[in-house]
Amino acid sequence: MNQKIDLIAENLISIHPLLYKSISKPLRTKSSITPGGMFVMGSLKRYGILSMSDIGKCLSMPKPHITVIVDKLIEEGYVERLNDPKDRRIVNILITKKGLKDFEDIKQAVSENLKIKLSTLDKKEQDILATASQQVKEILISILSKE
Repeated sequence: MNQKIDLIAENLISIHPLLYKSISKPLRTKSSITPGGMFVMGSLKRYGILSMSDIGKCLSMPKPHITVIVDKLIEEGYVERLNDPKDRRIVNILITKKGLKDFEDIKQAVSENLKIKLSTLDKKEQDILATASQQVKEILISILSKE
């Protein structure tokens, strides 16, 4: 591999924990929902009813891990299980009205917290980050669409 690819990989790997820390700390002060729970609820909001396997595919997580997260979300009333009418072996998951409302409230609170942090940047830093983050997002979407 060339050095540029090594640098990109290292940078992308280091971004995740930094973002996770920025998002998970305020999330934990607002709710008992874990970041994993938020990812599951976000997938359900985006795609509607999903099987446990489909949630795992969306999040690149093993089914047993998804099951633990979903069980906790069910216990809190954020999602519900629905049996597939065509195949009783398949269990589908649906976000509840409470889950959708709390998901949006938490997402808004986390977003506001992040905006406060970003507002401390000067204009030049904001411009650089706006452009760079948009470009990284577009490139990652392109890479993932090839899988």
